[in-house]
Amino acid sequence: MPAEAADSHDVIQVRGARENNLADISLDVPKRRLTVFTGVSGSGKSSLVFGTIAAESQRLINETYSAFLQSFMGSPSRPDVDALHNLSAAIVVDQERMGANSRSTLGTATDAYTMLRIIFSRIGVPSAGSALAYSFNAEGMCPACEGLGKVSAIDVEGLVDRDRSINQGAIMVPNFSVDGWYVKGFAECGLFDPDKPLRDYTEQEWADFLYKPATKVKINGINTSYEGLVVKVQRMYLSKERESAQPHIRAFIDRVATFTACKECGGTRLKPSVLESRIAGRNIAECSAMQVSDLAAFLDEISAPSVGPVLANLRGTLDSLVEIGLGYLSLDRESATLSGGEAQRVKMVRHLGSSLTDITYVFDEPTVGLHPHDIQRMNTLLLRLKDKGNTVLVVEHKPETIAIADHVVDLGPGAGPDGGHLQFQGTVTELRASGTLTGRYLDHKVSLKPQFRERTGVLEIRGASLHNLQHVDVDLPLGVLTVVTGVAGSGKSSLLYGSLEHRAGVQVVDQSAIRGSRRSNPATYTGLLDPVRAAFAKANGVKPALFSANSEGACPNCKGIGLAYVDLAMMAGVASVCEQCEGKRFTPQVLEYRLRGRDISEVLGMPVTAAREFFTEKTEKAARTILDRLDGVGLGYLTLGQPLTTLSGGERQRLKLAIRMAEGPTTYLLDEPTTGLHLADVDKLLALLDRLVDAGNTVIVIEHHQAVMAHADWIVDLGPGAGHDGGRVVFTGTPAALVGAGDTLTARHLREYVAVPAK
Repeated sequence: MPAEAADSHDVIQVRGARENNLADISLDVPKRRLTVFTGVSGSGKSSLVFGTIAAESQRLINETYSAFLQSFMGSPSRPDVDALHNLSAAIVVDQERMGANSRSTLGTATDAYTMLRIIFSRIGVPSAGSALAYSFNAEGMCPACEGLGKVSAIDVEGLVDRDRSINQGAIMVPNFSVDGWYVKGFAECGLFDPDKPLRDYTEQEWADFLYKPATKVKINGINTSYEGLVVKVQRMYLSKERESAQPHIRAFIDRVATFTACKECGGTRLKPSVLESRIAGRNIAECSAMQVSDLAAFLDEISAPSVGPVLANLRGTLDSLVEIGLGYLSLDRESATLSGGEAQRVKMVRHLGSSLTDITYVFDEPTVGLHPHDIQRMNTLLLRLKDKGNTVLVVEHKPETIAIADHVVDLGPGAGPDGGHLQFQGTVTELRASGTLTGRYLDHKVSLKPQFRERTGVLEIRGASLHNLQHVDVDLPLGVLTVVTGVAGSGKSSLLYGSLEHRAGVQVVDQSAIRGSRRSNPATYTGLLDPVRAAFAKANGVKPALFSANSEGACPNCKGIGLAYVDLAMMAGVASVCEQCEGKRFTPQVLEYRLRGRDISEVLGMPVTAAREFFTEKTEKAARTILDRLDGVGLGYLTLGQPLTTLSGGERQRLKLAIRMAEGPTTYLLDEPTTGLHLADVDKLLALLDRLVDAGNTVIVIEHHQAVMAHADWIVDLGPGAGHDGGRVVFTGTPAALVGAGDTLTARHLREYVAVPAK
C-alpha cells in the first residue's frame, strides 16, 4: 500500500521515522489487520514497531494523566519521527519476565487464583471466611513462613570469622564494611566489646549478636534500633528476591542460606483453617497445584448456582491457558520461573477475554519457545485478536506466522547501519515474488544430511525426575550435534538443565540477562576494550586508563555514562544526552587522542563488522580475534559500545557463546539459538554449530526450528505431550530415522518440512 495513497483513518501513517538506524522511512500500516514485520536481526524492526509506533502511542496516553500519576509511570521521550497519524492505544505483549516476586504466581498474575478464592469462600466446607481469608498474601497466609511456602536456614559460619573482633572485620556480609553504618551499629550498641574476638563471647552475647530482635538503642546520642546479625541478614537479603539481587549478593545468599518447604504449611503458603476448607474433597492449595488442564476438568464437575458467573469466568481463563499451550502449568507456579515465551503467552491470556476493541496489540516473536504444533495454536489466537477489530503488529521470523499475515513490512537490506530501509510492504504472495532476502528464504528448506557424525562417547543421564520427568534414562552422544525437541512443557529444559548444568565440562549458554550496569557493553563484556585501550595508549604515549569511560577518561559531568539524569520533583526523572560530552562519554582531552584518525568514542560507535576492518591481524591481533568471534556468532551489526541492557535474549546468548568459544573443546548446551534470527541467518547459525563440532566440541541444543532438527546428527524427542502427558523420551535416533519411521508430533512436522513422504 503506497504511502501517498493513505489519507484515511484505516491506516497508521508513519512519516520520516529515524529512531536508531531507521533511514527516514515512511509507510502505512493497515488498521484492524494482522501485520508482520520481518528482516534480519538489527534491521530496524523493533525500532519501528516498539521504539516508534508503540512508544508514541504509550507516550500520548501517559500525557493525558496528571503530573502526579506521570511521576509514577515514567515519561518516555518522543521517538525520532516527523509524524504519526491515526494511532490507537497500544498494548505491548513482550517477552520480559514477569518480575521476581515470589508472591506472584500464575494464578495471581491472571486473576485465576482470585476467582478460585471467591468460589471457595462461597461453597468451601467448612468456610474459612471471605475471599481474603484464602489469600496467602493476606489473611490466609501461614504465620510460620508468612505466605512464602518456604523458610530459610542460615549457616552462621558463613556470616562471620569467629577469630576476629567486630572492629577487625569479623562480619563477612556484603556491604558490611568495618567503617560502615551497619557494623557501627554492632560496635557501638553497648551490648558487647567490639574489640573482643567473637570466639570469646558469652552465651548471652552470642545470642544477642546473632538473634536479638529489633531493640531501641542509642548510638552517639542518636536513637536507632539494633537487631541481631541473622535477623538483619534475613530482613535485608533473604526476604527479598534472589534473582533481582546483584551477582555478589546472589552468590552470598547461595553460600549461606538453605531454603526448604515450610513444615507448618507443607509449602502450601496457607494456614490450617484454610486448608481444611474443601470443595469435592480438594482444598484450594490442592486445586492450585493441579495442572491447569486438570483443574479445568475438575471445575466442570461443579454446578453451584451461587458461583455460576465467577466459575464461568475462571473456566474461560483456564481454557485460554490450555488453548495457548500452557495447560501444563499450575496456578501455584511462581511467575518468576516462567520463560520469556511463557510469560508472553500468559500476558496474552489477559487480553483474549477483553471487551476492548480497536486496540493495537504489539507482539515480539510470539512463537519463541513453541514447537511447530503449538505455533498453529498461537496463530489462531493472533487471528482471534484481529477478528475482534484490533490492529495486531507482530515482529516475527517464523514462516508459519508470516504466512497468516494480511500485510508484511520487510526492513533491511542488512543490519545496523546497513539496515533501516523499507525493502517491501504488501501481501505474503507479493513478498514471495519480491526478490528480497525474506522473500527468497520464505520457502527455504534445509535437507537432511546424507551422513551423520559418529559419536566419540556418551553423556549418561539416569533416573531424571525433575518436574514432570518420568525417571528418564537417556544417553547423549559426545562429539556430535544433538537436538532435543518436543512440545512446550514436555520436559526439555528440566532434562538438560536439571541433569547437566552443574556437570564438569558443560558450558551452559542461555538467554538469561547479563548482570551489569548500563555502563556494560560488548567491548567491556568480551574483554575487547583492553586491547583497544592498549592500542590507543601505545599510539599516543599515554596511560590506557584514559580510554576507559569507567576510569580516568570519563566525562566528569555524566561520570562516563553519556547521559545526564534530571530530577523534576513531581514529574518523572528525565534522561538526556550529556551536554558536556554530547553523549561521547569521554573528556575533550581524551577525544583529542586518535588511532588511525579515529577517537575512542568513534571506535566504540563502530559496528563489529566495521571494527574488524579497522583492527586487522597485522595491527591489533588480540582485538581482531574477539571481533572475529562476535561476527562469527551473527553479531556483526552490534556496536562495540551498545549497552548490554538493550540486547534481546537471542543476542545475549550469542554474545555469551562468542566468549565461551575461546575456552577450548567442551560440551555446549544452547537454548533455542535461533531466537531472533532471520531465515537467512539460520543457515549461518548451522554453519557455526558445525564449526564448533568439527573443532572437537559437543553441541546439545534445545530447539523447535525444523531446519536445526534436520541438520542434527542425533535427535532426542520428549513428549508425547506437555506436563504430566510429557516427561518421557519418545524417540532417539538420527533425523532420517525420525522422518522415516517416527510417529511423534515432531516427526510429523519434520516430515512435512523436509517433504519426505511418510512410510
